Amino acid sequence: MNKKIVCFGGGNAIPRAILMPLKKYLVDIVSIISMVDNGGSSGQLRKDFNVLPPGDIRRHILVLSEAAQWKKDLWTFRFGREVFDGGHKGHNFANAFIAGLEANLNDYDKALEIICEFMEVKGKVLPATIEQTQIYAELENSKIIKGEDEIDVPKKHDPNLKIKKVYLEPEAKAYQPSLDAVVEADLITIGPGDLYSSSIPCLLMKGMKEAFQKTKAKKVFVSNIMTKFGETNNFSVLNFVNEAEKYMGCDFDYVIYNTEVPPRERIDEFKKEELGILDLVKIDKNLDKEKFIGIKILEKNGPIIHNPEKLVRSIISLLKK
Repeated sequence: MNKKIVCFGGGNAIPRAILMPLKKYLVDIVSIISMVDNGGSSGQLRKDFNVLPPGDIRRHILVLSEAAQWKKDLWTFRFGREVFDGGHKGHNFANAFIAGLEANLNDYDKALEIICEFMEVKGKVLPATIEQTQIYAELENSKIIKGEDEIDVPKKHDPNLKIKKVYLEPEAKAYQPSLDAVVEADLITIGPGDLYSSSIPCLLMKGMKEAFQKTKAKKVFVSNIMTKFGETNNFSVLNFVNEAEKYMGCDFDYVIYNTEVPPRERIDEFKKEELGILDLVKIDKNLDKEKFIGIKILEKNGPIIHNPEKLVRSIISLLKK
């Protein structure tokens, strides 16, 4: 029987860094997405049709798809000229398809089943919740900010202020199949990705803490390589881990972090391309070597991101420990 690996997170990082290379291994993959996206095309569809945000889940479906290329091309096709907040233009076909199915069927379970069948998904792609909710952040000056897009790219608040805590409003129950996946997993990964707008939102649903406390799975945190303005200013590896553990309600068994220091010129070039990126995540002294696994994990050239094959090899090796 194949081992079950559950991967938490949203955005672009998880699909590229973990899901894509993980498909090559004989494991059962479950990807769980937070469902709090409220920007761009996803945000507009939420407002117009009162549907769940389709943006993050569509990315995970695409990377786990084994469908014909024409379906994948159609999935990423963008149409329309409407410009949304953040400069996003038009709707992605997948966003419209997912939102349209949900709105017409009024049954997210059935919509998800049809979508995954159409895209011939290897494994499972699950929402952390199917209840409408928004993420809020309380800053160190007690100001409250609303929405994943404002946490992700600060426009209305001072990004120099630390985030004190994040929470959902209204509270939302975790999706039962996602809770079942956590309890039944052999290994669970959280990260990489934006800490407060991608990783931690997956953990905020009612019932998720209890599932993490109940599971016998090895829990693995994949630390970001770079810090982000407005979310993780000046963070170290331990800062990331401590925050995630606080919301998870238990400790990680392992933490994978990068030890490689690229040339300053490469860092500066990456910062020009990726607005909001600050600097390398600091490495704390005297980390427990049983729990904290430091490896050289960067891509050889270009953006300062995880090498997917190296990262997944490290994750797979933990199944044997």
